[in-house]
Amino acid sequence: MIREATPDDVPVLLAMIGELAAYERAPEAARATEPQLKEALFGPQPAAFALIAEADGTPVGFALWFRNFSTWTGTHGVYLEDLYVRPEARGGGHGKALLAALAEICVARGYERFEWSVLDWNEPSIGFYRSIGARPMDEWTVFRLTGEALHNLAGASRVNGG
Repeated sequence: MIREATPDDVPVLLAMIGELAAYERAPEAARATEPQLKEALFGPQPAAFALIAEADGTPVGFALWFRNFSTWTGTHGVYLEDLYVRPEARGGGHGKALLAALAEICVARGYERFEWSVLDWNEPSIGFYRSIGARPMDEWTVFRLTGEALHNLAGASRVNGG
């Protein structure tokens, strides 16, 4: 069963985010706190949304997503930040059900894109994504600005007196 996350799900979401970070070989990178996650998902202006996959009433996976926007199509889309199914529940269709629920959100709302990133070494996930018709955007490279480089660039800003 797939359902929308509730504020009561924040502790289990945070636990699964930690599990995902460990799987992706970066456990130290998962620094979000319960208050941060609660505010991001359920505050007055939610920045993200989450779906929970359950088996026999127990959360076994989640999808955390947010809206993006295409200037070319003039429509919103969904960016899937995290998809995770606990190891003991893998192969039970939960990942596909989470993706299908997000695809349904896209179609129902007129969103034209559903995108996500996957680590190059994660062959099981890449194979699964290809099996449902997803295709890699090989001609695009993701760039990220963090830490000191982010602060240095922000210091060069002319916005707000910078």
